[in-house]
Amino acid sequence: MSEHQTSYRQIMKATSLFGGVQVFQIIISIIRSKFVAVLLGPSGMGVVGLLTSTTGFISALTNFGLGTSAVKNISESNATYKEQRISTVITVVRRLVWITGILGAVLTLVMSPWLSQITFGNKNYTVAFIWISITLLFNQLSSGQMVLLQGLRKLQFLAKANLYGSFVGLLITVPLYYKFGVNGIVPVIILTSLSALFFSWYFARKVRIKSIKVTKATTIAEGKDMLAMGFAISLSGLVTVASAYLLRIYISRTGNVTDVGLYTAGFTIIGTYVGMIFTAMGTDYYPRLAAVANDDKLCKQSMNQQAEIAVLILAPILIAFLVFINWAVILLYSTQFIAVTGMIYWAALGMFFKAGSWAVAFVFLAKGASRLYFWNELIGNCYTLLFNMLGYYFYGLTGLGFSFLITYIFYLIQVYVIAKIKYGFSFGRSFLVLFFIQLTLALISFVAVQFLNQPYPYIVGVVLIIISGWYSLNELEKRIAMKQVIKDFLNQKRKNNNVKNGSN
Repeated sequence: MSEHQTSYRQIMKATSLFGGVQVFQIIISIIRSKFVAVLLGPSGMGVVGLLTSTTGFISALTNFGLGTSAVKNISESNATYKEQRISTVITVVRRLVWITGILGAVLTLVMSPWLSQITFGNKNYTVAFIWISITLLFNQLSSGQMVLLQGLRKLQFLAKANLYGSFVGLLITVPLYYKFGVNGIVPVIILTSLSALFFSWYFARKVRIKSIKVTKATTIAEGKDMLAMGFAISLSGLVTVASAYLLRIYISRTGNVTDVGLYTAGFTIIGTYVGMIFTAMGTDYYPRLAAVANDDKLCKQSMNQQAEIAVLILAPILIAFLVFINWAVILLYSTQFIAVTGMIYWAALGMFFKAGSWAVAFVFLAKGASRLYFWNELIGNCYTLLFNMLGYYFYGLTGLGFSFLITYIFYLIQVYVIAKIKYGFSFGRSFLVLFFIQLTLALISFVAVQFLNQPYPYIVGVVLIIISGWYSLNELEKRIAMKQVIKDFLNQKRKNNNVKNGSN
């Protein structure tokens, strides 16, 4: 097996593993949302959202982005294969998550009266904020365990921690809301946070880490880079949150609150159900890229491989969205949300350009270029907000989908130029060819849906989905030899059964 084939197989293995986790978590999220809606009603859901979004904002201010930045440090130390180095970095990370977690909890505790006043317009929720302040510590400690598993690429443990945490969280949520209604909100938030911490800690403990003494000076020296990069990540995250918040305010003032809800629903579909592919791939991609960050040639190879796999997986899904989005909207929501379909058509095309830019933008994190990462995200968020406002002002909800497409075309150009200048990156011919072919199929599907009368859009669309799917499978076969993988798996299973039968 060639080195390139091994790399492609690793990408597919991680994507399939965490893709399954993402699907499971989405199903749990849908079930939880249904129960919460029925048992708490709109006002109860509003309270949950306000409490969690407020503590989420405090967490973003105090966690210093360690959930992302520390992955790089652990990945780099793991690449050295030096047990002493790995143990040192992990010990420092564990100390930092305790410090930042306590900082977030104490800040929430002290500011609880003001948080209640700002969030709800009164101090009735002061006690609620006091109780859930502890979750900022739980969540940060849990993040620290997940960082360890991701950085060391213990992907099966990481997947199990996510799965079990989500499932037990659902088991906690439903009975408490059924029994106590709105009064169960705070206990649910605390217990689900504790559940996530338990499973992340349980699986992290399965990884053997040498126990060593790390001095205060070493902690400061090692932690400095993590916190500096993490702070830039936190700032860029806050900029993203602020940009999304300002856009919603703009839509509600220029249009109405209903449009805000439609916008949120539309991008939940495209961002969550399609975006889960990026989440699944990113779990393995980031630490893998960070491990070769000092070699521009290997970085370029990894980035191109990841971009190819992203487009090959996403393209048939996006074309299917273009063809059947009306049915998807009705199934997930209702006929009252059909107005978002125009927005999703354009946004689906934009996802092709997001796939390319996503694969490139990770290099800034992998290289530890915190200042460059921050300015790249700040500039991107500024014109994203501008394009969204202009899109909505002139074309309403459909304009928001068009602005999504334009934004990611600009963002792809931006990150490509920066990576080209700084690290000598360029897209390989293989990626450019498959990107052009899949995008062309999507554009034909888009035109068919927009201009053909029924039932021809479905006929043409199904044919295009089949062509796109066949092309993706064929290209994946070239890269990872899928038939051989299946054959090896079946042979191994047959051998195991023979051994088992022989022992009996």
